[in-house]
Amino acid sequence: MNLTPKIIQLAEQGDAFSCNWLGDMYYERYRYGHPQDYAAAVKWLTLATAHGIAEAWSYLEWMYANGNGITQDNKTALKWYTIAAEQGHAEAQFNLGVMYYNGDGIPQDYAAAVKWYTLAAEQGHAEAQYDLSWMYRKAQGVPQDYKAAAKWTTLAAEQGQAKSQNNLGWMYATGLGVPQDYKAALKWIALAAEQGNARAKNNMKWLVANKKMDDNDV
Repeated sequence: MNLTPKIIQLAEQGDAFSCNWLGDMYYERYRYGHPQDYAAAVKWLTLATAHGIAEAWSYLEWMYANGNGITQDNKTALKWYTIAAEQGHAEAQFNLGVMYYNGDGIPQDYAAAVKWYTLAAEQGHAEAQYDLSWMYRKAQGVPQDYKAAAKWTTLAAEQGQAKSQNNLGWMYATGLGVPQDYKAALKWIALAAEQGNARAKNNMKWLVANKKMDDNDV
């Protein structure tokens, strides 16, 4: 059953969720085999944002930030990121953190990056958890705190993120923010290596070479 005509009808009548659905469909190129159309996506997503749909803001911000079908505009991207982030949208909070961290079209601001990464990380956003852990390790925008770094690394690793699994393993191997524990190090580094993480594979070799485990453990 092709629901697109009905959705279009509802969207043209001003239904917010239908506008967002159409924008998503035209942007993603997978809904019912519909052709991708960025101009149509911008049209319907903009209408959806007028009704306060945070997901639509998130799509628009990404399109402006990356120039998908429209002229790249970091200031407009920042506007949409901020609106969606303030509505509690985790992906927008993360992307806003990235903009402040890198200084993309705005002055670099590590403290602001920490703020938005933290809000996204608290909602379970693994990439935000990873970046936040890095900032605690490197004292970027926050005092250096290896325990906090280990906390956020653990949360991301438990979600299966390979680079966090590798980092957590290395933290256990070196006792950085956690008690030194070579068995835990092996566990996490092995999980990352199984996902093809190159650093994890090198760290496994290092652990063997430095007699932290033997070949039978690998």
